Amino acid sequence: MFENMLTQEEILLGNKVSVSILSADMTRLAEVIKELENAEADMLHFDVMDGVFVDNISFGVPLLDAANKCTEMFMDVHLMIINPYKYIEQFVNAGADMITFHIESESDVRKTIDKIHSMGKKAGLSIRPKTPVDVLIPYLNILDMVLIMSVEPGFGGQEFIVDSLQKVRELKKLIDDSGRKIDIQIDGGINDDTAKLAVEAGVNVLVSGSYLFKSDNMKEAIMVLKNIR
Repeated sequence: MFENMLTQEEILLGNKVSVSILSADMTRLAEVIKELENAEADMLHFDVMDGVFVDNISFGVPLLDAANKCTEMFMDVHLMIINPYKYIEQFVNAGADMITFHIESESDVRKTIDKIHSMGKKAGLSIRPKTPVDVLIPYLNILDMVLIMSVEPGFGGQEFIVDSLQKVRELKKLIDDSGRKIDIQIDGGINDDTAKLAVEAGVNVLVSGSYLFKSDNMKEAIMVLKNIR
């Protein structure tokens, strides 16, 4: 079975695949999760949208809680909501192992990171495609992960924004210069081609949904992403 938490060392050994269940068939959630376990996915990625921070509404605490009861997989929660601080405790109690929120949200960034850590979970910070990387600098000393959005957040199945690769390169240099081990995740339009570009730029955690769920063989598709160097 999967460990409830992935250590930094485990994550940094190679590419990890976080599967976005936004693209899954929710009428068979337990079956899908079992398939992902068998396919050796590393994490389940939950895109939580509130219809305010982004135009779409997806799902929230009840779905995470239901999924958590089906598996011991790592729960990778991405909050695309206007006030993430307010809901940290609820998502942790529902099973979140890592919570990533947006620097563009209305919550105090350091206070929110500290809240996540105080509950024993990993904290990630995300930026939208138009947000410069340097806004992350004040927080690199306390983050576990940074998520670079390679599409505009809000909807699955969008086309990969190539300019996001330069953001990854800039971030990788900042992290290297800091001397810390911080995971770099990318989300949006990830397939075998874009994943290769992302990994070359410095990404080590790949979020993928549509590409994986549309594949003929989920395990083979996941292994392709994992083995890109």
